[in-house]
Amino acid sequence: MLIHPNFDPVAIHLGPLAVRWYGLMYLVAFIAAIVVGRLRLRLPHVAAQGWTLRDIDDMLFYGVLGMILGGRLGYVLFYKADFYLAHPVDIFKVWEGGMSFHGGFLGVTLAMLVFAYQRNRTWLQVTDFVAPMVPAGLAAGRFGNFINGELWGRVTAPDAPWAMGFPGAVNEDLGWLASHPLQAAQWHLLEVFQRYHMLPRHPSQLYEIALEGGVLFVVLWCFARKPRPVGTASAVFLLGYGMARFTVEFAREPDDFLGLLAFNLSMGQWLSLPMIVVGALVLVWSYRRNTHLPGARSVDSAG
Repeated sequence: MLIHPNFDPVAIHLGPLAVRWYGLMYLVAFIAAIVVGRLRLRLPHVAAQGWTLRDIDDMLFYGVLGMILGGRLGYVLFYKADFYLAHPVDIFKVWEGGMSFHGGFLGVTLAMLVFAYQRNRTWLQVTDFVAPMVPAGLAAGRFGNFINGELWGRVTAPDAPWAMGFPGAVNEDLGWLASHPLQAAQWHLLEVFQRYHMLPRHPSQLYEIALEGGVLFVVLWCFARKPRPVGTASAVFLLGYGMARFTVEFAREPDDFLGLLAFNLSMGQWLSLPMIVVGALVLVWSYRRNTHLPGARSVDSAG
């Protein structure tokens, strides 16, 4: 069984100040978005649409605001509404953690709507440009989760080559042993816990890095390299992320204060389902309209 390295969450100690790895990962995410955006400007059909470096900088500003505000409010509403209703002041304690991707996604979506209005562009033109810039940032965020040893996966067999013990999950490990005695006996997990003081789990953060970051980036980058109907790149992102997140959630430990919901699906899966449905509908709608961004060739000539 692999053991999580249990990194120090503080990357740099500066006396009373501390630079945390998770904050650095946000910085890496923003830098990655800028780099991918600049690379997209080199594509002929993107350059023909009039995008500029200033557009990328302004989009990043709007996107950061949308991500932080939406991510925090999404966590408050989707995951701990009852708690924050009773303790409203705690909503502002962002240093204690608590961000939701789906909330951040909604926040960025609204921010891009404002940006599109100010630039006299359609909303889907903007989201199509942004879509390939997102996966690298998602990968950076999940790497931050892995460094922090948080959002670990579900318990798995100890002889699985990917099995990893997380020191921070010891309380959850004890709870799992008490609630799953038959499976614990089948996998000899009591002996494993006595030896390692932790249980083997899926390193689901690494799965998310691979799917939400690597695979989704390759798909979107290859897809958006050629002119496509307006809205299709956005639709592919919705479909790709929704399916990747829905799949990984089968290996990710549900939030302890929520558990599994209806049909044994997690909150993350229920929030991903609308993304999959909307993505499929937008993809069909976009190709039926066959409307292209300025400077794009027809679908047939684009290959």
